[in-house]
Formats: sequence, structure tokens, C-alpha cells
Amino acid sequence: MLRTLTILIMCQFAGEVVARVAGLTMPGPVLGLLLLLGLLAVRGGPDEAMRSTSTGLLRHLSLLFVPAGVGVITQLDALGRDWLAIGIAIVVSTVLGLGVTALVMQRLIR
Repeated sequence: MLRTLTILIMCQFAGEVVARVAGLTMPGPVLGLLLLLGLLAVRGGPDEAMRSTSTGLLRHLSLLFVPAGVGVITQLDALGRDWLAIGIAIVVSTVLGLGVTALVMQRLIR
């Protein structure tokens, strides 16, 4: 498990380093995920240790939302002040995201 966690953290770290050094706008963790995908593709997929560790992490993924919830609670005054703009932004971005996803799926299905 420790070896697998080290691999996961090192992929994220490498992605962060590449993003900052190259000045990319793509987040480092996304680059790290692509690096991990490439590593797993070369190795022929995850081994049993990687599978069990990642399953354990995913099982407790809800714990990662605690910091976001705390951030929302600390910003309640801003949310109360700008609720309309925030609500519109959420609705518009959701509709646009669904629309783009639908268009991409239509093109990929062809």
C-alpha cells in the first residue's frame, strides 16, 4: 500500500512540477493523472496492490469534500451577498457543460 500511495503522490507531484515549470494553464494534478494513465498503459494496467489501494481511496472519497464544505461555511456572507450571480453562474455553466458533452458524444458516436 505504501508503494502504491508513493506512486500516486509522485505522479501528482511530477504533474505539478511540469505545470509550474512549463507555465501551463492545465492543473498539475490533471497532468499527474495523465502521467499515471501513461504509466499504467505501459505496465498493462494496475496490479492488485494499485487496485486495492485506489479502491480504498475511492471508498473514502467523501472525506475530501470536508475542506470544500468548510470553505463554503466560512464564505456564507459572500454567498448571501452574491447569491444571484453565483446561482446564475452555476446554472449556466451546468447547461453549457451538458451541451458540450452532448455535442462531443454525438460526434464520437458517429
